[in-house]
Amino acid sequence: MNIILFGPPAAGKGTQAKKLVAERGLIQLSTGDMLRAARASGTELGKKVAGIMDRGDLVSDDIVIALIEEQIENNPNAKGFIFDGFPRTVAQAEALDLLLSKHNTKVNSVIRLCVDDEALLARVTKRFEEEGRKDDNPESFKVRLGNYNAQTAQLLPYYSSQGKLTEVDGMANIDAVSAAVAKVLNKNGNGADVTAPVVKKGFFARLFGR
Repeated sequence: MNIILFGPPAAGKGTQAKKLVAERGLIQLSTGDMLRAARASGTELGKKVAGIMDRGDLVSDDIVIALIEEQIENNPNAKGFIFDGFPRTVAQAEALDLLLSKHNTKVNSVIRLCVDDEALLARVTKRFEEEGRKDDNPESFKVRLGNYNAQTAQLLPYYSSQGKLTEVDGMANIDAVSAAVAKVLNKNGNGADVTAPVVKKGFFARLFGR
């Protein structure tokens, strides 16, 4: 089973991914982690990645797809993969579909953690005031949240049209979200759509027309 998790910063996507790894034996493929590992590997592909990163250039879709393929080939007995941070565009989603088809597999389920943007911002602001974490700076967070909404806006119709998209309430507590995700995967591993719960749309969701 191959899963794509969509969730904005601070929505708990990483926590849910870790639970899926522990409970279902899936392998999490984080774009950032793969790039760092490739850079340290010393392989030909790794050297190419290192050169691009050292120049400060963006890593091309072709290279990210090659890194994903490398992981698929290196883990032939894997129960499945969780794609984290990829895809971010429709072109990347199409490339991922082609790659998985080449290996006789596919994206089975796309789960979107739906949040109230205003409530999420309030949560992050409180945490910033209490803990002073730099990545919780409210102004920076607004930019990251806006970027996330802009990126996923184009991908949601793509996966919805394939019958693979399910939305769960990301504002619930960790265990409740985990239970909702498990229900989706247990019932819809074949990618069938599930009626999404009603989630209040926040400012950024309204801004991007969702």
